[in-house]
Amino acid sequence: MSVSPLDRLAPPFADLAKHDNVQAGREALAAGGAFWPHLTVLTAFWIYVALSNVLYANSMQASLSTMKIEHVFAAWDARLIQHLLLYPLFLLAMWRSLRTGWRPLWRTVPIQLLCALGFAVLAFPALALGARLLGQGEHEHPDPSGHGWTGFLAGPEIPTWIASATNFLVTYGFGLALVTGFAFYQRLRDSQLRSAALERALTQAHLAALRMQLSPHTLFNLLHTIRGQISWDPPAAQAMVVQLGDLLRRLLSAGEREFSRLSDELQFVALYLELQQKRFADRLTITAPAPADIPRAWVPSLILQPLVENAVVHGLAGHEGAVTIRVEASVSGETLTLRVLNTIAPGRGTGDTGIGLANVRERLAVQFGERATFEAGPTDEHLWSAQIRMPLLRDGPDGPARPDTGAAL
Repeated sequence: MSVSPLDRLAPPFADLAKHDNVQAGREALAAGGAFWPHLTVLTAFWIYVALSNVLYANSMQASLSTMKIEHVFAAWDARLIQHLLLYPLFLLAMWRSLRTGWRPLWRTVPIQLLCALGFAVLAFPALALGARLLGQGEHEHPDPSGHGWTGFLAGPEIPTWIASATNFLVTYGFGLALVTGFAFYQRLRDSQLRSAALERALTQAHLAALRMQLSPHTLFNLLHTIRGQISWDPPAAQAMVVQLGDLLRRLLSAGEREFSRLSDELQFVALYLELQQKRFADRLTITAPAPADIPRAWVPSLILQPLVENAVVHGLAGHEGAVTIRVEASVSGETLTLRVLNTIAPGRGTGDTGIGLANVRERLAVQFGERATFEAGPTDEHLWSAQIRMPLLRDGPDGPARPDTGAAL
């Protein structure tokens, strides 16, 4: 028997979980909304039992009648009334059984047996009452001595009663197994729904943490850029502070969303690169898609920001030459490709394990699994490439991806 993850928790939490599991069965039928599914199952089962018993008794009596043996089985209408009389008792016994549960066994098993036996022994009197209500007079097993209880105990009624109780005890057992299994299925389904909800909440919290991880990283780089401008070009530094405020507003807004339009992402990237270009005006050249050439697609928020930061920081490091950063976006079938390329110093290999690139890998793995890939590395000794391939989301993150004929930009 496998051990539930709840049982591996600390004792206080494990005890609480076990208490909740015990209470779940007791509260299942107490709540009005939880009672109706059980009532439907039990009613369908009892209809099947009633029809089976009536048809079986009729067929057996018909066979015996051909051998001139009459009144062995009660009439079909008396049996039908018997099952109608037993129906509310059956529901009551099942309701009590589910509320009792099975833990602890020493206390619940006697109650369960009492419910079963109490229901089963009433089956024969219910049949006799059904025959009397129909005015059929004498029972099919009349008292031969006519001495009340003495004759009853000495006659055939006791064996018949025991046989009837045994039959309905087995029937009750099948019904109890059915409704217990149904209650277990409901708890399992509810547990799976709660687990799925918790998993989605955990994933969203994880993604939110990854998005927020970009904020201090980006802010630090931009403040470092502005600090270099203050000493020798205060007006330019002031203009950059204003742009930084706009950038931060966009950053916070994007950080609250899981997905955003590709055009909005590229506008954000353009604003960031514009700030960097003001610092490295003589060294930094930016190439980005024109607004009309941007594919209409949705992408994870801030997914391009770490790539362009990496391109600026590592592209300019280690040499004094000019650097070109090129941002590309293309669509092929149902796949969107995003690429950031930057020139690097000859013979300089930049790392691919920084915070930003690791962040991109983790976010793509969480949101798309194996449907998305990320590659970063030098294509030759002068060029570094970071490329994302992900499913095309043309109508938003929940919309269907439709074919597109967009070409590479």
